[in-house]
Amino acid sequence: MSIYTAIATAAGRDGRAVSSDGRLDVTLARQKELGGDGNGTNPEQLFAAGYAACFASAMQLVGARKKLDVSDASVTAEIGLSPNGQGGFQLEATLRVELPDSIAPETARELVEATHQVCPYSNATRGNIPVNLVVE
Repeated sequence: MSIYTAIATAAGRDGRAVSSDGRLDVTLARQKELGGDGNGTNPEQLFAAGYAACFASAMQLVGARKKLDVSDASVTAEIGLSPNGQGGFQLEATLRVELPDSIAPETARELVEATHQVCPYSNATRGNIPVNLVVE
């Protein structure tokens, strides 16, 4: 049973996406690279924002468990869109994690790997799309 369910409606890459509670209401536009005017956000940007926020929050949880202060950490998600060779498209993700200098590189890598096991977005994408984890 879900502890929370988000609901949003959209009619495609050109138009609007609206959440059921009205808190999200964005103009969508096809990217210039896909033949559009690029005058709005797109599903890949929304996915990147969601994945970055989710991963950062999961890292706060994992960091607390490991007694690490990651309050100054940030996550930048890059979501790539490319043809899949079968007439469709596929996604790929790179997560760039910036951690405080006080965290040793080996500890940082362990933290990011552990977070990747906890984050709901990581669990949803595992085995479906490549996800590259970069600790900066």
